[in-house]
Order: sequence, then structure tokens, then C-alpha cells
Amino acid sequence: MGRDILVVEDEHNISDLIRMYLLKEGFDVRIAGDGALAIGEFQKKTPDLILLDVMLPVMDGWAVLSRIRETSRVPVIMLTAKSEVVDRIQGLEMGADDYVVKPFEMKELIARINAVLRRTEIPNDTSKKLVFDKLVINLDGYELIVDGKKVDTPPKEMELLYHLASTPNKVYTRNQLLDEVWGFNYFGDSRTVDVHIKRLREKVENVSDQWALKTVWGVGYKFELRDGTDEG
Repeated sequence: MGRDILVVEDEHNISDLIRMYLLKEGFDVRIAGDGALAIGEFQKKTPDLILLDVMLPVMDGWAVLSRIRETSRVPVIMLTAKSEVVDRIQGLEMGADDYVVKPFEMKELIARINAVLRRTEIPNDTSKKLVFDKLVINLDGYELIVDGKKVDTPPKEMELLYHLASTPNKVYTRNQLLDEVWGFNYFGDSRTVDVHIKRLREKVENVSDQWALKTVWGVGYKFELRDGTDEG
């Protein structure tokens, strides 16, 4: 059996075309024509990836994405006719893994699907857990433990903090973080990174004097690890 793709699209000519190409590529395909049906299909069986249109009857794509992200990190690629920067930022902040604007070439869509699947597949023998003084970043379970207490943290904030902390003292630009954490070749407003950093600081600031989430003015951000800190 191939990997299971859930296509959420109310325009039958588009969903039929996507289905035809995905089947040729060896994927199993399910189609949902509105947001409520999409939630139903998702609950029946978690797919390997969801192609999610924004403009849908019953529940729009943003509402569907929000519901899915309450319980799952399944990869989601948004499909939409909207190309404004604000919509891309909304998709990023809500936890979308990629964003494809209609009309699109099917070859591009297939390439995006394969890229997202590669990026989100974690080998079973690879642990994604970082331990610092009074801080545990567990990306396997999407758990953030600060000073011994579990702190509710949205998936993208977890991924951003893990990415920074996995290479201590390395400085990243905002565009690097958008590309490497969100997976976008992003050419718009990078404020979404600042928003996520601000929210992370509210959770972890002043917990320890052995590490800090630092702004490098005019460049970007880094997870600063000070001398004497043991990383596990």
C-alpha cells in the first residue's frame, strides 16, 4: 500500500485531477468535498499528508487546520487562490507545512508533497530530545518542560526552539528560520518569526542563567549556551 493522502477540495475537476496524478505516483487517495467531511475522514484514519483547500463549504480550511492541530502533527499543505502575504503568515502561524497557490502545476505539487513527506519523516532510532539546565525540549512528544513543569506550546514554537537549541550559539536570520523550520522559500514579511520568538520568551525567559534565547541585532536569533552548561 502507498502512503495515504487526504485531498480536501470542493471543486471536483481539481480533486479529480489531483487524484489521478497522485494515484500514478503510487499514493492512496481519499477525497473530502467540505470541511466537515474532512474532519470525519481524518478521524477515521490519520493520513500521511493532507492537501487542504482554504475556501471550503461548511468549515473553511483554517477551521479544519485548527481542529487537526489540536491532536495531530500530520503534514498539511494548504491549497488556495489567495496569494497575499497575510494569508501565508496565517498558514505558517497555524501550523501548515507548505502553501501552494492556485493555479499550480501538478509536477510542482507532487514535488512539494514529496519534499514535505521527506522533511517530516523521523527515523525511529533518532531521538529528538534536548536537555539543558531547567529546560527539556522533547520534539518526539512535542513536550516542553520548563523548571520541572510541562508548558503548553504550539507545534511551530516547539520546532523553532528545538531548531535553535540543537545548534547552540549559531545565529540564524529570520529567513533562514522560515526556510528551515517552516520549509518555505519565503520572500514576504518575516514578522511571524518575531511573534514566535516573543511567545517562546514568555515561556522560558529568566529560568536559567546558563542559557538564553537571544536577539542578535541586525541579524536574527540564537540559543545562547553559556560556559559550564551540560547538554544531554
